[in-house]
Amino acid sequence: MSKDLLNIIEAVANEKEVDRSVIIEALEAALAAATRKRYPDEEIGAKVVINPRTGEYKSFRLWTVVDDEAILENPDAEMRESVAAIEFPEAHLQVGDVHEVPIENEPFGRISAQQAKQIIIQKLREAERRKVYDQFIAEEGTLVHGIVRRHERGNVIVDINGAEATILRDGMIPRESLRIGDRIRGYLAKVNLEMRGPQLEVSRVAPEMLKQLFTLEVPEIGSGIIEIMGVARDPGLRAKIAVRTFDPRIDPVGACVGIRGSRVQGVMNELAGERIDIVLWDEDPETYVRKAMAPAQITNAAADEARRVMDIAVPENKLPQAVGRGGQNVRLASELTGWTINVLSEAEFEARQEAVQDAQEQALAEALDVDDEIADILIDAGYTAPEMVAYAERDELLGIEAFDEETVDALMARAADYLLQQAFVAEVEPEEEMQLPLENVEGIDEATIAALQENGLHTQEDLAELAVDELVAYTGLDKEQASALILKAREPWFRG
Repeated sequence: MSKDLLNIIEAVANEKEVDRSVIIEALEAALAAATRKRYPDEEIGAKVVINPRTGEYKSFRLWTVVDDEAILENPDAEMRESVAAIEFPEAHLQVGDVHEVPIENEPFGRISAQQAKQIIIQKLREAERRKVYDQFIAEEGTLVHGIVRRHERGNVIVDINGAEATILRDGMIPRESLRIGDRIRGYLAKVNLEMRGPQLEVSRVAPEMLKQLFTLEVPEIGSGIIEIMGVARDPGLRAKIAVRTFDPRIDPVGACVGIRGSRVQGVMNELAGERIDIVLWDEDPETYVRKAMAPAQITNAAADEARRVMDIAVPENKLPQAVGRGGQNVRLASELTGWTINVLSEAEFEARQEAVQDAQEQALAEALDVDDEIADILIDAGYTAPEMVAYAERDELLGIEAFDEETVDALMARAADYLLQQAFVAEVEPEEEMQLPLENVEGIDEATIAALQENGLHTQEDLAELAVDELVAYTGLDKEQASALILKAREPWFRG
């Protein structure tokens, strides 16, 4: 029987072009499974070892040594340390050891042929997947060439150097017709060793594919003279790509376009005619957004750097062009620049800016306890937040025509006090903050504080626990004012 085993190993290894060790491992698993079936009433551990030179094999029953105090999860395959010391004293077993006890071999002829076949097929599949994985893992994230072989459940199967790759339905360019025998390029997005999902996953819609195609078409990109800073795609329809260079002698946009558009046309042909806008990258966000929004004519812009949101104004009759069909132009520009872009008419832009300035003015006036006129002067001079006033140079503030020394000193002192109060509140735990005096509640006036104190209410928590009607009765505030004040007092609870 040893010769039969060796013949099987050699035949299958040669036919499937896999290593002999894979077939041996599969046969060992099949023999071990057959051995376990010989003990129908037990769940034993079994192991079979085949000698690759002679074809002879040996079978073992496995015992795992566990702690004496442990609960035996499988008494047929586990043995406590004290028992192991009695049963196998010469082995000197310790917790965690697996002891192999020789048992009678299961004759090879009695193995279920179907079971052996299934195990061998499974091992072969694993070996083939490993072979493909080792072959392609270094190419993951690059362009690959393939030939369309068939369509399968909406996906396309492509032959890449003898291996099958899958272009999933959502990885195909919409409305692109791929016929059997077509030679195509794709971006090797994933090389998967697991059994779930396709092993080689190719995409024709990934932004990285556009980047790789330009790297092939434009030698200056491949050599590093020109750098691709961002890519955004609406596959098959339109794309935007941002480029830059540190060599003043080179026009990066012109280099990517090529003579008479030859380079960009080569990329477009590969992507089913996808129209490509090449944008010159700029470190200034507003300038970058203006270029990314081309051909839109932008007349004004305002950026919120904290939220990375930019409002842009365009003439009323140019709105459709700026937004693009289905919002395509603004969506791609947003994706390319990393900024959320709001396209507004000039009238809408002015109205929004006025609203923003009014809110900014009100917040600054409340923080510094000044009237709207002074807050407006500060904002016009570029001081839009209390911290900007607190850390400003005194001489710069004195340079504002409407301010004298007394006013400047008072503004800087109030700004410093406000920042100190904010820092103190931020460091205080919610429970401690709620025990602070009523003066700590933002927006509360002295008359309201006096009225509350007359009714035995002295802390922020006392105010937070009031009902709206109670606060109205104590202070004479209207319901809207009372509700807003109570919500302000409860803010530490929400933060906590």
